[in-house]
Amino acid sequence: MKPEAVTSTETPTRVLASLGAEIRRRLGHGLRSVYERTSDGLPLTTEQIQLLLRLRHRERDLQRSR
Repeated sequence: MKPEAVTSTETPTRVLASLGAEIRRRLGHGLRSVYERTSDGLPLTTEQIQLLLRLRHRERDLQRSR
């Protein structure tokens, strides 16, 4: 998809919604299979754990501010 095809009012979710269900299913399946072959079974690195913790803290802060 060309970046200029997305207008400022369209979010990535809206763009994905315009794709057919079959295309989204195939994309998800392809991405999942690549991920499983490359990183499934490998331990998380310290950097990945720190990123996950930072994400969780931000999610918690957003929930508290609502």
